[in-house]
This record gives sequence, structure tokens and C-alpha cells, in this order.
Amino acid sequence: MKARAITAKPLRRRLLGTAAVAAAAALTWLAIPGGGTPAGQAAVSEAVAPVAGEAPGYAVENFAYPYADKILAEKNIVLKRGDGHITLVDCADGAGYLEVWARSKDKICFQVTGNSGWLSLEIPSVYVIRGNDYAAQVDMTVGSEEKSFDIPKNTWTPVGESADPEGREHLLVEIRTSK
Repeated sequence: MKARAITAKPLRRRLLGTAAVAAAAALTWLAIPGGGTPAGQAAVSEAVAPVAGEAPGYAVENFAYPYADKILAEKNIVLKRGDGHITLVDCADGAGYLEVWARSKDKICFQVTGNSGWLSLEIPSVYVIRGNDYAAQVDMTVGSEEKSFDIPKNTWTPVGESADPEGREHLLVEIRTSK
């Protein structure tokens, strides 16, 4: 007898639970405007239809250097564009940086990360660059003339006016690095 009473109770609970769910579904169906008819559902979906003009825009990378305006105002260095692998840092923060020496700015340091990098910038009167663990190439201009200099790893390299027979001031316009 006991075994029979134990099996009957769960069956009774399941039947009561199923009946309660069915009753709740029926009440929900009655609560929908229009009795749950397709016309009533169409009215509900129209109220929440998305508007095409409110879609978010696309994120487009323009490679502009972040906070370039602030750096220009504080340090008078023009940083234009780059891939994020060459960044301006405080020289006192550590070692292993690419060092750019200019008569107008003293020492300017850049941290290099990744396998390669590039940075478009403007620093006038650059005369020497000390490489780091990356091979680098810099592009400079003097008047309408463009010159490129290879910067070997961990080596002081004369560039710009110190490498120019006429001693003209050069403007550093681009740095490219590779491992």
C-alpha cells in the first residue's frame, strides 16, 4: 500500500501543475488586445518597430594620434597619425626607448611595441636619433627635399642637419619600425 501512495502523490502534483500552467496560458491569451488574434499582434509589433534613422553609426579607425591637440599645446610636438605601436612617453619613465634629439626640444622619447609600427609627426631641428631594440627608418624634409635615414638597433645615428653637408635644419615627418 505504501508504495502505491508514494507513486500516486507525484502523479497528482504533476497533473495539478499542468492544469495551473494551462489556466495561466488561457488568462494570458484573454489579456492580449484583440484576444490574441493576428490583428491584435500586428498592433503590438507596430508599436515597437525600430526606426532606421536611430541605428548606431559605424566605428571607423582614422589612425589619428589620441590627444594630439593636448600634446601640441603642452609640448609643442605635432603627432598626426600612426598605428599605435609608436607612442610618445616621458624619457624619465624608463629605458629602451627610441630617442629623438632636436635643438628645439632636447630629448623626445618613443616607446615601440609590436612587430612593426609607424608614426606621422612633425619635430623640427632633429639632429640625432638613438635606436632601441627595433630597426627604424625615419623620413625628414628640408625645404622641398625629402630624405630617409636608417636607424640601426641600439645605435646613435646622425640625421638631419648633422648628416647634411650644408648643415640645414631638417623636419622629422615619419618614423617606421620593425623587429
